[in-house]
Amino acid sequence: MNMEAFVLGCGGVMPLPGRHLTSVLLRREGELLLFDCGEGTQVSLRELNLRWKKISAIFISHTHADHVTGLPGMLMLSAQVDRSEPLYIIGPPRIKEFVDWARDVLEMYINYEIVVLEIENPRVGAVVYTGDGFTVRSVPLSHTRTCVGYVLEEDDRPGVFHPERAIEAGVPRGPLWARLQRGEAVTLDDGTVVQPETVVGPRRPGRKFSFVTDSLYRKDLATEVADSDLLICEGMFHNEFRETAHEKKHMTAADAAELAAAAGGVRQMGLIHYSPRYADWQLKLLLKDAKPIFPNTFLTRDRQAIELPYREE
Repeated sequence: MNMEAFVLGCGGVMPLPGRHLTSVLLRREGELLLFDCGEGTQVSLRELNLRWKKISAIFISHTHADHVTGLPGMLMLSAQVDRSEPLYIIGPPRIKEFVDWARDVLEMYINYEIVVLEIENPRVGAVVYTGDGFTVRSVPLSHTRTCVGYVLEEDDRPGVFHPERAIEAGVPRGPLWARLQRGEAVTLDDGTVVQPETVVGPRRPGRKFSFVTDSLYRKDLATEVADSDLLICEGMFHNEFRETAHEKKHMTAADAAELAAAAGGVRQMGLIHYSPRYADWQLKLLLKDAKPIFPNTFLTRDRQAIELPYREE
């Protein structure tokens, strides 16, 4: 099952030429999930030729403008195609107020169901969305406005099926093999019961995607994002502006790297939500601060695609 992340925007505060505001799309075997919806999200979707009709849920970190200004356009865009499934919008308190306000003031034509779910207690992590074979949890962040991060985690996968073991146990090819792979015991014609663990290896972990932006460093975040196959984390400033970052309750690139390193098991981290003070050629300053702490750090760029393969067996 394929899983890819698409960076639709990597900027913070204000859009720049070639750098839209923060938004990341996760595609999991055709299903699309959107994390934040900054200005320019529609443009990147168009340029990447992604099927926005397949977006089943939009997860909003908080209601600062640079994370939600793309949302009204996305709602109107979705009305341009036939859509039978509801669109879920999930976020902290006031996200419903924002969506209702936009629909009312802009007099939107909406021909599909929009379900807005506000996180009741954003100070406590909780499962906020359940899909086919995965869950999405909100995690509390520390910002100037109520803010949450999100962690998508797949269910464990079945273990590896070993045909040679099945043959050795006397299980004939066919439906019984499928039952064993599903974790069911089977009974042979002679009455022998073959347990699935005889022919199937231990269950294997699914993949994990974490999205953290607009927050001070928090020690408890390390536990939440541990073992992420991909961590997308804000790295808004380099160390020269550390004091400014912390006054505004943002992480520096070094803070993000400290988080990834402390978490353990993170395969790679992409920095995002760059301050507009940095031209593209200056973003290397962020990477220079982060890599000595967490070597598998990279700079996200608009319209970048990142694959999330399963871990090696």
